Amino acid sequence: MTGPGAAWRWLDGVAAAWFDAPSLVEGAALAGRIVDLSPDAAVDVRPSGVRVRLDSAAHAEAVSALARDVGLAADPAALQQVSVVIESVDPTQVRDFWQRVLDYGPGEDGGLADAVGRDPAFRIRQSTESRPLRNRIHLDLVRPAASVEALGLGEGAGPWGLCHADPDGNEVDLVPGDPVGDGPGTSDWEGVWGAMACYRTTSQTQQHGLAVAAAVLADEAGFPLLVDLRPGLVVIDTGKDQSDPDAHGLDLVFADLAAGIQSAARDLGAAADPGLPRLVQLFVDAADVDAVRAFWLAALGYVPDRRDGVSDIHDPRRLDPVLVFQDIDVSETVRRRQRNRIHVELAVPSDLARTRVDEAVAAGGRVLDESGGRWRIADPEGNEIVVVSGD
Repeated sequence: MTGPGAAWRWLDGVAAAWFDAPSLVEGAALAGRIVDLSPDAAVDVRPSGVRVRLDSAAHAEAVSALARDVGLAADPAALQQVSVVIESVDPTQVRDFWQRVLDYGPGEDGGLADAVGRDPAFRIRQSTESRPLRNRIHLDLVRPAASVEALGLGEGAGPWGLCHADPDGNEVDLVPGDPVGDGPGTSDWEGVWGAMACYRTTSQTQQHGLAVAAAVLADEAGFPLLVDLRPGLVVIDTGKDQSDPDAHGLDLVFADLAAGIQSAARDLGAAADPGLPRLVQLFVDAADVDAVRAFWLAALGYVPDRRDGVSDIHDPRRLDPVLVFQDIDVSETVRRRQRNRIHVELAVPSDLARTRVDEAVAAGGRVLDESGGRWRIADPEGNEIVVVSGD
């Protein structure tokens, strides 16, 4: 592949760049220029900058030039990509379950991918090893209530009747979302452990206008909104829990901000797609939560949730999935020794891979094997992450 330039790195076969920006408004302004140049680009606007992903390097240097024109510097060290790997003795049946539950499409190497490119890819690999006990890693998935009902999975297991399992026993807590606010002014929004609105757009002008309008309203409120641009789509999101006052810590009612953004979207002629909102997070059971959590903070470069009594850790740019930790009964010794059927894969630029591995080991991990730019690392209780060197 042709080199895309110094600002860019190849991660999971995609050319990616991060440009620091001082505000959502400046990030949205750059995003609009990028989609005018390359309508198929995936552009994620955050309060601290903009991530751009391109399927080819054809427009990479032109995107870098747009960023330089407005004084925004690239930071390749900010780039990474988290995916989920499931090992199965029967990948076809497992794939069918997860494709249905997640509403993903076909991905690389027989895996599954979020068509919107926001939630982690699922890689499903053949295994000859029988691991019959419950994993110590499972997924939480929140989708609109109508979408959950349409799946027809029936009542699940567990204390809230939400837990479903694939044919191998890998579990997902499938949670129906809630409305945001209590009136028509926020009817475009869906509560998916946060608040999200997904708008279909018919032109780059409309898409750019909505991104900027949302950014202006959020910056005025001091709210760290997430604004993602995809072909024909703008996703506006708070991130997990961030619509709640105890999480955002601001003097505002988020429903008021949501109503203002909804009004701007409708004035621009954008139409909400109520079936698209979705949140995916990973849940890790641990006998020593503090030790296991410290490992994953280092391995993923995440930061802890600011709230007391909350075990969540998250990507500081809120681009990758949240991890949550809970206690496991220490008497479950056999389950704790069994290797999980699910593990995490982390792609990072090649010049950062060794550093990330060293940081994970310093935080209590151990390298199980290394081959061809891939390091398989166990946390203090045997949960695994594979660090993959990009280009």
